[in-house]
Amino acid sequence: MPKVTFIGSDDKQTQIEVPVGHSLMEAAIHANINGILGECGGSANCATCHVYVESGNLDALPEVGVVEEEMLDATSSERTEKSRLSCQLFMTEALDGLVVRLPPTQA
Repeated sequence: MPKVTFIGSDDKQTQIEVPVGHSLMEAAIHANINGILGECGGSANCATCHVYVESGNLDALPEVGVVEEEMLDATSSERTEKSRLSCQLFMTEALDGLVVRLPPTQA
């Protein structure tokens, strides 16, 4: 099963297995990753699952959609070129080894 490493704002690293087809947000909430809120349940309406994609097969990431683009402008932590909503990142075998950093705040 593919794995993702979450780096907390305290630099603590947690690697979890994510089933193919599941969003990173779903997996993080299921694994009790501190810092992913997912208040809207994954519908890209709250930006409380904001992450910074640090490394991995970046070419395998899906394009940022229109709704995600708008919500990334509403994140409580600074938006950067690495910003994504983890509810919009669905695991594939090609994303195995992805590393994401959590922002200092989500709300």
